[in-house]
Parts: sequence; structure tokens; C-alpha cells
Amino acid sequence: MDPELIKDCVHCGFCLPTCPTYALWGEEMDSPRGRIHLMKQHVEGTPLTPEMAGHFDACLGCMACVTACPSGVRYDTLIEQTRAEVERTHRRGWDERAFRALVFGLFPHPRRLRALRLPLKLTERLRPRLAPLLERLDPRLAAMAALAPPIPRRTRIPPLVAARGERRAVVGMLTGCVQAEFFPRVNAATARVLALEGCNVVVPPGQGCCGALSVHSGRPEEAARFARRTIATFERAGVDTVIVNAAGCGSSTKEYADLLADDPGWAERARALRFVDLAEFLAELGPAAERHPLPMTVAYHDACHLAHAQGVRAQPRALLAGVPELRVREIPDAAICCGSAGTYNLFQPEAARELGDRKAEQVLGVGADLLVSANPGCTMQIASAARRRGEELRVAHTAEVLDASLRGLPPAALGAP
Repeated sequence: MDPELIKDCVHCGFCLPTCPTYALWGEEMDSPRGRIHLMKQHVEGTPLTPEMAGHFDACLGCMACVTACPSGVRYDTLIEQTRAEVERTHRRGWDERAFRALVFGLFPHPRRLRALRLPLKLTERLRPRLAPLLERLDPRLAAMAALAPPIPRRTRIPPLVAARGERRAVVGMLTGCVQAEFFPRVNAATARVLALEGCNVVVPPGQGCCGALSVHSGRPEEAARFARRTIATFERAGVDTVIVNAAGCGSSTKEYADLLADDPGWAERARALRFVDLAEFLAELGPAAERHPLPMTVAYHDACHLAHAQGVRAQPRALLAGVPELRVREIPDAAICCGSAGTYNLFQPEAARELGDRKAEQVLGVGADLLVSANPGCTMQIASAARRRGEELRVAHTAEVLDASLRGLPPAALGAP
């Protein structure tokens, strides 16, 4: 924990209304400035107690406080440093260690996720009936089962998707872990949209995890291994711009040079690659392909690691506004996290569920035909919360909406299970 960064906080309280856990509990130590106070205590010699670790674990890392802070406090850096310290020095119970080993042994590994597809498919109808039993056994297992989306047919994307018409750019595409295995239509739509807008899209086979889940959970050494592999993959592919369509992945890949700062050679290689969000890139590139009408109303959800961590807010809205006959509605309290936050909804299921229920109520209250988001975790979280209310919420990625417009598909093609 950097003492100089800790000193930047003047404890003004502007962060309080934006903090999801403070909104839930009204507890000072579960606010950004309260957690920074605990960080200061630890830096000054106070041992890291289980209670302190609990307050740090309860943080979603949504970075809404970073956006709100008038003093420019780097809470994002501080909470990542603090989580690494917690993992180094705090002894968790055996059940917590076992569950974390399960999560990090599974989610950052696409092949293992792929092996999970068949069991999830076979138990799809049984999971609602098993939910009460899983809840009694361990709420974290119940959360994992409830969040699982319908298992789609696998979609294979060729290593090169050629530009349609005049070639305007050559880019790589990060396929991700959860995105690749459980939301393959998003990746396929991303590649098509880029190609229709005049881009050669290079999709290196055998991609691994980018390291986002690890770096956000206090596992920087593991994250650095994933980062080096990702950098080397796209270096071999011969591209210098990599398109990312998942908010958490985009936030982490943009910070590779900081993650690898102790390894100057790799940090320089990280700086030579530009990782950029899909909406950010398309807004810079400008439209070329014809947009066909999509007569429907959508609610746009700001993924925290897109809006707060990357500052990408206007671009997705501008892209959606460019689709003829598409109406975009705003969601109340948009800055408050939905409770997904990477692995948060698995490790802190009660708090995540309450935040998810709030967000689902706000989304459904907008009365839109479709929820549009740019992060698979948000999609699963809000759809799961809607199901608890007895509602089936149609959800789609920004890329899928643009793809439907560019290809002249009807609104019914979006958001189907």
C-alpha cells in the first residue's frame, strides 16, 4: 500500500453516495474513505485483522469513487495493492481457501470452462430445483449455479475475418474466457461488425485469460503471467491494436504496463500494444457501413470497468443513437454497481444479490425491450436478478445490436436465449 497515495485522501465524503456497500449498510468502514483509513492504520503498523480483511473483501472494486473523487485519489491502485497484501498476510478459513481455489482454478482457463459446458447443459432444468439445497450447503455455490446463463451453441471464429469493402484498419481481437465459452455470439458479432466497418480482424487461436480476475483479486503474480502470455500472443499475430469487448478485460489490459512495471522489458512490450474497447475504437474509426432500422427501445447499462475505470460512456450511447429507429433509455442510479464485479457475486453473494435486485428493478422499471451492456458479468448478474423476480430479461451486447442493424436483422433476433 503506497503511503503517498493514501495521503491524497482528504476524507471529504464525495465518494459516499457512489459507493454500493456504503449505500447498502451505511457503515463508514465499508466506504472508500473508511477503507483508506484502514489502509493507513495498517501502513502505520496495525496488524491486518480478520475484521479489516472483511471490509476490504466487501469492496466491489467498481471504481465509482474514482470518478467521484475531486482530489484524484487513486483508489483503484490502492485497493489492488491492499488486496494483494490481504492475500499475502491474511489466513482464510479452509472453506474460503477451497472455494477460491475452485474459482481461480476454473474461470481463467477457457479449456476448463469448455469442459463445464456439457454438465451445465445437462443440469439446466434441474438447477432451479437444486437451488434451495445449494443455498443450505453454501450460498456461494448457489450463486454460481444461479448465475450460469443458458448454454449456447459453440461458435467458431476463423483466425482472420477479412474486411468487407475497402480495408480501413487491421486489428486483433481478444476473445476472453467467459465471453468465449458462454457468450460466443458476442465475439462473433464483434468480428462481423469490425469487418463490415472495413477492418481485417486477426483472432489468434489458443488465447488464454488476460489476467483481469486475478489482478482484481489480489493475485498480481498470476495476473502478470497471464498478461505476458496475452502480449506474446498478439505480438506473434503481428497486430499493434487489440479490440476488447468485455469491460473488465479492457480495464486490465490497458494497465499491463503498470502491472509489469518491475519487468521493464515486458512493460515496454505492453506499451507497444494498444488495447482498446470496441465502442471506443468504432467511435474513433467512424461509421462506413449502412445502418438498417431497429424499431425497439433499449436500456443501456454502464459496466463499471467501462464507465469508471476506462471513462468510456459517451461512445456506446453514440453508437446506439446512430441506429435508425432505436430508442435509448437511461437507467436510474446508473453509477451504482449491479453487484457482479468480476468474482464478487461469487465471494460475497448476499451483498451482490441485494445490489443485483436493485439494478434489475431499475432496469425493468425503464420499460425497455432489451438491456444492452458491455460486460458478460453484468449480463449474467442482472438477468439472474430478473429471474428471481419471475421476469425473463432480454439482454444483448452493444456489438450484437450493431451487428443486427448492419445486417438488417429484426429486433426479435436480439436477446433470445
